[in-house]
Amino acid sequence: MPEVNQEKIKLRGIIRHIYKKTGKAINDYQMIKEGDRVLVGVSGGKDSLSLLKVLILRKRHIPIDFELKACFIESRFIPVEKNLLEEYFREQGIQYVIKQLDIETPGEKRCFWCSWNKRKILFQTAKELNCNKIALAHHLDDIAETILMNLFFHGEVSSMKPVIELFEGELSIIRPFCYLEKREIEKFYSQFPFPPIIHKCPYAQNSRRQLVKNTISLLKKEFPHIKVNIFRALRKEKIKKDYLL
Repeated sequence: MPEVNQEKIKLRGIIRHIYKKTGKAINDYQMIKEGDRVLVGVSGGKDSLSLLKVLILRKRHIPIDFELKACFIESRFIPVEKNLLEEYFREQGIQYVIKQLDIETPGEKRCFWCSWNKRKILFQTAKELNCNKIALAHHLDDIAETILMNLFFHGEVSSMKPVIELFEGELSIIRPFCYLEKREIEKFYSQFPFPPIIHKCPYAQNSRRQLVKNTISLLKKEFPHIKVNIFRALRKEKIKKDYLL
């Protein structure tokens, strides 16, 4: 068994804020239940490492017994300090696997193709490890951006759901950070000595998502609650069916 780092963490300040807000999302959408086996998709970035940390804290503090495992998907075009990531998993006592993503990065479909293949690997890994939940670190920014991207570029109204069941309920994707903005997660991340693991994707700044991100950022200066409003707009009670085509 690996040596588990059982550091005592006081739930106060930004740590308490993130812990409680994540807990509210988990409870509101019934994301984690007794006996669940949760596979956390860990990229090595701030968001996914913070999600893993919050779930470790919840596992220690709440009276619900669930398992945590981690999966890191290594790719050729994003350099990562893999040895530091593996060391961190061991310190936290987390069972983990390393998978390889070996794809080309074709033109405009690059981001979609990368995301689709990573998702496929996560599904396969969850089955291998007998996990019934996959936890992803998508946050409020990601959800708001996805809603607008689908509207602007695909002509459809759809989003990232906080919970989505797949394969007739055998597997669910959960997004415990759905109520949190990226800036809040970054403050949480700064409270811990996470190892500097990942470098940014070299294609991120040229993506359509970055364009939408910049648009929301500009609008947020005048409308501070714009992300929350976009998120809430797709709730069933907010959809005005009489005004749809």
